[in-house]
Amino acid sequence: MDFDIKLFDDYRENNRLEAKKARGGLPNSLWDTYSAMANCYGGVILLGVIEREDGSFATTGLKDIEKLKKDFWNVINDRKKVSINLLTDDDVKAYEIHDDVVMSIHVPQATREEKPVYLNDNLFGGTFRRNGEGDYHCTPGEVRAMLRDQTEETSDMKVLDELEISDLNLDTIHAYRSRHAALRPNHVWEKLSDAEYLEQIGAARQSRTDKRIRPTGAGLLMFGEEYKILYEYPEYFLDYREMLDPTIRWTDRLQSSSGDWTGNLFDFFFRVNSKITKDLKIPFKLDGITRIDDTPVHKAMREALANCLTNTDFFVPRGIVIRKDAEHVIMENPGYIRTGKKQMLKGGISDPRNKALMKMFNIIGIGERAGSGVPDIFDVWKSQGWETPVIEEQYNPDRTILILPFVQKQLSQGNNGSKIQNEPINEPINEPINSTGYEKTLLEKRIIDILVMNSNISQPQMAEIIGVSLSSVKRTIKKMVESGQIKHEGSKKSGRWIVL
Repeated sequence: MDFDIKLFDDYRENNRLEAKKARGGLPNSLWDTYSAMANCYGGVILLGVIEREDGSFATTGLKDIEKLKKDFWNVINDRKKVSINLLTDDDVKAYEIHDDVVMSIHVPQATREEKPVYLNDNLFGGTFRRNGEGDYHCTPGEVRAMLRDQTEETSDMKVLDELEISDLNLDTIHAYRSRHAALRPNHVWEKLSDAEYLEQIGAARQSRTDKRIRPTGAGLLMFGEEYKILYEYPEYFLDYREMLDPTIRWTDRLQSSSGDWTGNLFDFFFRVNSKITKDLKIPFKLDGITRIDDTPVHKAMREALANCLTNTDFFVPRGIVIRKDAEHVIMENPGYIRTGKKQMLKGGISDPRNKALMKMFNIIGIGERAGSGVPDIFDVWKSQGWETPVIEEQYNPDRTILILPFVQKQLSQGNNGSKIQNEPINEPINEPINSTGYEKTLLEKRIIDILVMNSNISQPQMAEIIGVSLSSVKRTIKKMVESGQIKHEGSKKSGRWIVL
């Protein structure tokens, strides 16, 4: 986060900016916030500052800034207190403002090799993250997920010593080989036995225990039967939900646990890909007199689906969920974004959570290893004139959500791809929604659209997606609850929104 002291009076506290009084020295909560910001997207901590009731900042001042700095560096370099110091001298600065002295601490995002950043020599009890309500203790599952992501050898490369090649589904293996042969005729691997072929593509490896060729985690996920996959990945679950008719709960449903198909990733990918692309209203092109049905949109959808599967943390609950309605396709996978959201949108770095799975998809012409997959998807959507895709990240449990709208842009957009500009966002749009003739505003309509797509979203996430202030969202949400448009069930942390 770039912090400019000249804009002090315009800043408000958010997930990446935290104010603390520090009148009695370094507050204990400073270190919770340091851990939390480092384990998320970084941020800035301001000492000698308080937040007023209206959300604006006021200075309280610091008495002995040099002593405070010295104390700070002593603590952050103490490995019994903080697991790693991510800061340089330039990250800690003192400023004079409103006749007071304040101190800013810029906390960078830790790399996946550095995470988790924890406190008091307590890995499972001293690891924090940020959400819409501030800092929170990470669960043991979240800590284990960060530990899994530290290594270069991803978990899907693990050799499963208790399984045989015969435990994999032969029909799926042959379907995969057929696709490869069609893409690369007369390939050098074509004459290999199934076991030899699986070893070449990363679906099997030699066991260090008995030197036999056995399935890897990727081989089991791609070619196994669902009930066998659950032995190694107990949280494994695949779910496709199609809701094209509002009078019917599901117009189509496909689940890995149904028992009438294999339930593995290979079969799920091709079944779901055909379902999410069958209704695309894309003008066809001709190559001479031959119709070309594989448009950039179809390729982008394949890329998005492959990204979803290969970046899943299969040890995290709630599974993969693909949802399709008349205006969107939404892809959700367990696991946070390894490269960070900013780098993911920028592209150029490929760091899949399941490298062996990514290789297997690449071999049959699916997926992009150069790290340009997500930017390419956004470019395709822009070329179609559709609303900009949205990427969301949730924690506890970790979850990544990609929303692909098939709606033409009606409003000019801001830098974040969804900010409403040149429109009176709080003016009625002449759309009665209840018996009193209440008219919702553009902001209210946007909030409803978001809640329909993701009922678990936080208010800070809504503000970021729409491109308005958090206070505007909070005021509007309160008004919408009072008018009976929406309601919230459950706790703030794990509850959900219901559109009435």
